[in-house]
Amino acid sequence: MQQSALEGALESAAFLTEAELTAQLVGDARQIRVLTGDRPTGPLHLGHYLGSLRNRVRLQDAGADMFVLVADYQVITDRDASSSIADFALGLVADYLAVGLDPARSTVFAHSAVPAVNQLLLPLMSLISVPELERNPTTKAEAAASGRPALSALMLTYPVHQAADILFCRSDLVPVGKDQLPHLEVARTVARRFNTRYAPVFTEPRALISDAPSVLGSDGHKMSKSHSNTIPLQATADQTAALIKGFKTDTDRHIAFDPEHRPEVSNLLLITALCRGEDPVQVAEQIGAGGASALKRAATEAVNEHLAPIRARRLELAAERGYLSAILRRGAERATAEAEATLTRVREAMGMAY
Repeated sequence: MQQSALEGALESAAFLTEAELTAQLVGDARQIRVLTGDRPTGPLHLGHYLGSLRNRVRLQDAGADMFVLVADYQVITDRDASSSIADFALGLVADYLAVGLDPARSTVFAHSAVPAVNQLLLPLMSLISVPELERNPTTKAEAAASGRPALSALMLTYPVHQAADILFCRSDLVPVGKDQLPHLEVARTVARRFNTRYAPVFTEPRALISDAPSVLGSDGHKMSKSHSNTIPLQATADQTAALIKGFKTDTDRHIAFDPEHRPEVSNLLLITALCRGEDPVQVAEQIGAGGASALKRAATEAVNEHLAPIRARRLELAAERGYLSAILRRGAERATAEAEATLTRVREAMGMAY
């Protein structure tokens, strides 16, 4: 059978950009498999949406086989489980459905409900060394942000846990931000080492990098729940206006798209452009000498207009907790079947199928 353009791209690079994926999906009906997800530590925000959620919906609508993880076990890598974790988990499902993920076409499941995924962690941990994990820059950054005095064993092995999530369903693509690329490389490494040491069981996954891989928050740092600098998807229009009003810009009144030298201004231009479906350079030209106030006004209008239907849908879904829980239960059934099948293949490859 002739190889598709997308198949060739997946084999030739460690990651794809959003533009590359868009070009290769045109006319390509191949079913690719995607693993993606989030930790239930609070509401999803605009950075999540522009950086990953849009791509998830695009891949789903193109026919990809989507596995969407509510990574509840990974909450305790850097914090204690809280009484609100159930609310956060169901809130994630509401966010997913509101932005366009369809539980009939995407498998949405919770980590803790699929024991076979966590059992897969043990053989994968034997394939990577402690020094390799200690050198992981993303783990270092997350440990520092946690404020804890010592690195927990779970935090140290966090990349391997993510590898188990990615590899159990033999995913081809993982939509991530650039800061998560070191974690994905761990998954690729342990997959390659397992296939070499035992038998070819795992696919080496590729990253999908968004057009907005690192959206900045109100303080000029990456938009993050832990930094309290976000625009939550569920924020009201007035709340959004107040939040964007507090975003950093600079003293140059003439607005230009220059990510290297004017990152805060360029960030607001990119947000505006992505919400409008335009080019950030053109948006900058439209604003011209209007200054920061005109830029923030344009960003506020673009975000509120784009998110209005998503917010209305989420408000409806938030009241249907039973429906949201049922989606997680159905998703766990399919994820469990996949994980147990992969675990069986792993045990057979390792000579442990007694």
